[in-house]
Amino acid sequence: MTFWEKAAAELLDIIEWSDDSSDTMVWRFPRFDNEIKNGAQLIVRQAQAAVLVDRGAVADIFSSGQYRLTTQNLPLLSTLMGWPYGFHSPFKAEIYFVNTRNFTNLKWGTKNPVILRDPEFGAVRLRAFGTYVVRVSNPAQFIREIVGTGGHFTLVDICEQLRNLIVSRFADTLGESGIPLLDMAANYNELSAFLTKNIASEFLEYGLEVTKLLIENISLPLEVEEALDKKSSMGIVGNLDNFVKFQAAQAMETAARNQGGDASAGIGLGMGFALANQLGKIMAAPEGAASGTPPPLPDERGGVSYFVGENGTRKGPFDRNNIIGQIQSGSVTRETLLWKQGMAAWEKAESFDEFKTTLQSTPPPLP
Repeated sequence: MTFWEKAAAELLDIIEWSDDSSDTMVWRFPRFDNEIKNGAQLIVRQAQAAVLVDRGAVADIFSSGQYRLTTQNLPLLSTLMGWPYGFHSPFKAEIYFVNTRNFTNLKWGTKNPVILRDPEFGAVRLRAFGTYVVRVSNPAQFIREIVGTGGHFTLVDICEQLRNLIVSRFADTLGESGIPLLDMAANYNELSAFLTKNIASEFLEYGLEVTKLLIENISLPLEVEEALDKKSSMGIVGNLDNFVKFQAAQAMETAARNQGGDASAGIGLGMGFALANQLGKIMAAPEGAASGTPPPLPDERGGVSYFVGENGTRKGPFDRNNIIGQIQSGSVTRETLLWKQGMAAWEKAESFDEFKTTLQSTPPPLP
């Protein structure tokens, strides 16, 4: 530095910081040999704090406003005192400007999955991410613990440490909460508030305050999410038989709309007939047939009823098994008159196809 540059530095008496960045947290005022003239004007803007460091120790903290620095709060660092030492005054002082505004939209997230035990799904691996807001609440503490003697300190220098701290406490909070996996989305606010409370004291050790912390998402591994989607889809489909019928009807409607050339029209017509045939089978199938389960056997006693005519009297109704039993016992013979619903007149038992086999295997009555 030349003589005139040193002289110009000695004449500066306004100390201020106009921050044009978005991530600077601390900036040290560049004063020649760290000499502060007696009577210098200190201007501290809103969302700023000025920390005066005298001979390596924090001497005073100034909030927003304008101040005249005199010997009441500074050592006498006048130009005249600097002459005998060649502009190297033995009284040194530094001023650090600290940005006290909220630093928003800071990201945090888990690098590796957090393994937890869920009451419904067992052991699961979870990932989470979100945002947080931080501000310098104690400028002196922040400079002592974090900044040190650096002249320019930004968010990049501390974000990684803060992110690791949040993720570590998040794993503890999630494990202690005992909230089931499927209910976590409904408890994001509660988890965020609990996590903020847990890490507040540790941030204060650095002179920082977490004003807001949000959990944006807690996600499962891709394969687990796909399995959940399939399970949800089955729940939405409901009755699989009705769903198959609906799908077949939609396919037939799509084939009918095919307005291509002659060849495509023929193909579409053939597909339409095939789909119609399949749809007819599905519609005609009893409940449960679409799933491959055979229908229940019919109840014989709930089938056709027969009446027996004997000696001018009518007996019955009897079911088929009962008539077969009477044939085997000889009560009903080939000549016995029978009638069932739908017949116009009485007919002999031998004319009923369902009893021919039994009648042929049963000997006629003795003469």
